[in-house]
Amino acid sequence: MKRLVSSLTICATLLMVLPSHPASAGPDPIARIICAPSDQMQTRLERRFNATRVWSGLRSPDEFMELWEEPDGDWTLTIVYASGQTCIVAMGEHISSLARS
Repeated sequence: MKRLVSSLTICATLLMVLPSHPASAGPDPIARIICAPSDQMQTRLERRFNATRVWSGLRSPDEFMELWEEPDGDWTLTIVYASGQTCIVAMGEHISSLARS
């Protein structure tokens, strides 16, 4: 009896945790866009969006941030990990430069 209750508990837990969409739907397409190997992300930003890296800064010993600007004023902020992965963390439009004092 304990074994049956344990099995039912495990099944109920899995049903609560598993996604509600069918497995055939595949992974979330946004997840494929947001993170990618760094070389692929750079190529995508440069070729597909005609973006230029205008700023980069160290965030930690294993991470640095990059700001990419597109000719129309749209921008993308990425974080580059030492593992070789780059993720988009923010996007926007109407970027403008501020004068340094």
